[in-house]
Amino acid sequence: MGNTSASSHQRPTGRTDEETLSDSYRAHAPALRSYLRRFISPQDVEDLLQVVFADAWRSRGRYDPGRSQAAWLYVIAHRRAVDHLRVRRLATVPLDAVAEAAAPAQRPADEEVADRDRVRRALAALSHAQRQVIELAYYGELTQQEIAERLRVPLGTVKARTSRGLHKLSALLSAAEAA
Repeated sequence: MGNTSASSHQRPTGRTDEETLSDSYRAHAPALRSYLRRFISPQDVEDLLQVVFADAWRSRGRYDPGRSQAAWLYVIAHRRAVDHLRVRRLATVPLDAVAEAAAPAQRPADEEVADRDRVRRALAALSHAQRQVIELAYYGELTQQEIAERLRVPLGTVKARTSRGLHKLSALLSAAEAA
């Protein structure tokens, strides 16, 4: 994969470009395969590895033999992995199907009242600061940044109060259900 023109297939060392590519593949493919596994799914690694070496073959005229061949191949592999990740399609589900699946089963009204009462009692057991941030977030539908601005406290304080309050709330509700 030296600095040759596309029409020249015989290298000064007597080796053809194809032989040099084959040697390069044997030397670098295992490491490149491991590198690609960090970014893409295992079933796509072999295909992408072939794309990397095909790109290397097509651009062999631009390779500088004074530089590291491995580094050049890693750059190509990284670019192909990024391209692969950009074009992949994530599995999607139609919103109608999600809405139908998420529709809650009808529960008796007395169970809903009991749940609200348990939540109200658990919230009352929290510190004023914890209860305040949780109520603003869930009932006031404010972001943590908006809560910090409204309460004139640092964002980190709001996050800490929310986290501690939710952990305590979870423990209180679990204990109430167990009783």
